[in-house]
Amino acid sequence: MAFPFLSAEFRDALLHRWPLLVYAATWTAMITATVAVAAFSPELAFVWAVSPSSAFARPCGAASVRLPLDGPPGEVVCVPAYLFDRSGMDVLIPPLFAVVVVAASVCVTRAIGLWEDEEEETSS
Repeated sequence: MAFPFLSAEFRDALLHRWPLLVYAATWTAMITATVAVAAFSPELAFVWAVSPSSAFARPCGAASVRLPLDGPPGEVVCVPAYLFDRSGMDVLIPPLFAVVVVAASVCVTRAIGLWEDEEEETSS
């Protein structure tokens, strides 16, 4: 691996910690993927259930969406479809959420001590 733009000392430290960096990047990617699946699967299920092609939404008609109520099973309400339009927040929130998830996973990785040198632990 060649990094000509890095100083020799930093390059040696990076190469020495390369397995640690791969380990931290792997855990960060796994945590991010897990959170993304956990966060977006209910949203995907909701969108699928209220889509016009869904059997659940058909009895309401073309200009409305059928939503279940918190009550006895089978109780629904038909709401006008224009209320389910995209907003400006739909552009801002997902990237912001991704940044928070990745930053939190990096903080957790750092907190459990993956960046500490083995020499520091043995000398203490």
